[in-house]
Amino acid sequence: MPPKRKKAPMGKPQHIKQTIARIFSYMKEFRFHLALAVLCVMVSAAASIAGTYFLKPLINNFILPFIGQQNPDLSEFIFMLLLMALIYLFGTAATFLSARIMLVISTSTLYQIRTDLFNKMQALPIGFFDSHTHGELMSRFTSDTDTLRDLLSQSLTQFISSFITVVGVFAMMIVLSPLLTLLVLLMVAVMIFAVRTIGGKSGMYFRKQQQAIGAMNGYIEEMMEGQKVVKVFCYEERAKHRFDQLNANLCQASTNAHTFANILMPTMNNLSYVNYAITAIFGSIMAIYGRLDLGTVAAFLQYTRSFSQPITQISQQFNALLNALAGAERIFQLMDELPEADPGRVTLNRQQTPPLWQVPQANGAVKQVPLAGNICFSHVYFHYKPDKPVLRDVSLSAAPGQKIALVGSTGAGKTSITNLINRFFDLADGTITYDGIDINQISKADLRSTLSMVLQDTHLFTGTVLENIRYGRLDATDEEVMAAARLANAHSFIQHLPEGYNTVLTADGANLSQGQRQLLAIARAAVANPTILILDEATSSIDTRTEALIERGMDQLMQGRTVFIIAHRLSTVRNADKILVLEHGQIIEQGNHETLLAQRGKYYQLYNGMFELS
Repeated sequence: MPPKRKKAPMGKPQHIKQTIARIFSYMKEFRFHLALAVLCVMVSAAASIAGTYFLKPLINNFILPFIGQQNPDLSEFIFMLLLMALIYLFGTAATFLSARIMLVISTSTLYQIRTDLFNKMQALPIGFFDSHTHGELMSRFTSDTDTLRDLLSQSLTQFISSFITVVGVFAMMIVLSPLLTLLVLLMVAVMIFAVRTIGGKSGMYFRKQQQAIGAMNGYIEEMMEGQKVVKVFCYEERAKHRFDQLNANLCQASTNAHTFANILMPTMNNLSYVNYAITAIFGSIMAIYGRLDLGTVAAFLQYTRSFSQPITQISQQFNALLNALAGAERIFQLMDELPEADPGRVTLNRQQTPPLWQVPQANGAVKQVPLAGNICFSHVYFHYKPDKPVLRDVSLSAAPGQKIALVGSTGAGKTSITNLINRFFDLADGTITYDGIDINQISKADLRSTLSMVLQDTHLFTGTVLENIRYGRLDATDEEVMAAARLANAHSFIQHLPEGYNTVLTADGANLSQGQRQLLAIARAAVANPTILILDEATSSIDTRTEALIERGMDQLMQGRTVFIIAHRLSTVRNADKILVLEHGQIIEQGNHETLLAQRGKYYQLYNGMFELS
């Protein structure tokens, strides 16, 4: 057996500090805006702190002296009240400005994150999408980015404001009364312990909630795409049972997360009330014995409320922070997935006729090899999982212009062979050459530009019929698109559509029959003008009459090209130049139709219905 290759390491979830640093790295271009927003937050917090301090002079210098006076002079008192109101108004304006700036920063940051996330998905290998549900990946763009948006637009500024307020208020409390400040700190220690204990539990369950949302979204999408199958096979009750399980998991995780989150706020409020009451008692005693004046006690009590409230807000934002970081970790985990490796240095020069492979040599020269379509497998081993080999010691050759048919039971390895030609996966051992060049040395983009595939499961994009066919070659003219449609015998039914070639297709072409959708896929392959054509059950969804209509067009499409055909319907491969019969990942027979029938082996048995392809 060939040596097993080490599996590439998967991306790991980020730690909290690393995740926060990474979020801020997206905000580098908004450094000035962020600094201005923080400045506004500081101004807002300072205004609140300064406004509270006005209580001391107002009580000591005006309210207490006014007691017993018949006609006190209120002019200076009114001036102080107006000054106090102006400070609060200035703080309110700063709060509005900081919120507006953070809104711009958050939307721009999320725009870049979504862009990077989508671009990374385009660079991931096919194997990644085989192991992750669509709903799970979609949750990165929806629920995870939503929590991150809330963090950047709201929670972040509130967190900074609360922190600055706590620091500022603490400084003013020390100025007013160090002894009462020490008493408050004892209660704050109790509050911090409550935040760490309850908040830690909440964060753990918020992460489980995000995972449960991804799993449930994935299942919902699968059920929506497969509703016809669900109804045909009466799978409704099983589907509901499975959904109930996923929904229950989400319900339990959400309940636990929000239970601890909701416990935290009342706990902090009650502790702040206790703190206020104890401070009021001790402050009153100190005022009675002349250790503090009444204005200082009133201002300090207000600071006590101002000190407890930001801590409570921090505890609230702490939950939002944990929830957002849980989503951010999942986003960055996807971004950290290893992209599809492409060490290929051989490129294709399409300016020449025929196009030429540019093969770098050790001495710095470039060898030019004509593009012909010669494919050769030499002792190829392949597996999706190390302990489950899919292809074992496969050797085959396809000369330019040859039609190669792959026949065998499901799981025999037919599609895996075509996936390896596309370099969707890497070999475990052996070599594949394209025009004598190791396929691993060819740039994937240039390699795939010479190939076209028509799959059993077609996929049409939202857009016009013209655009869907042109997807095969984006620079194709309208005339070239229509010529490809005629070649695939799709032109006739397209003309009968409401807007012809300009008919808009939605929901994966749900307004077309399966046969019509597959004809468009064949036309898409035709417009690409490939050197190698891969047909994976290309006519499986077309009735025999339609198949007969496109047979001549398919022959024209395959003429002069190297063609690989995967077919269960053996009648479609009779005219193949070479038929390969696969069983358990190995080629057990090969030859043309007449030769294989004469051998009276597996192909003979399959062709005469002695065994079914399944």
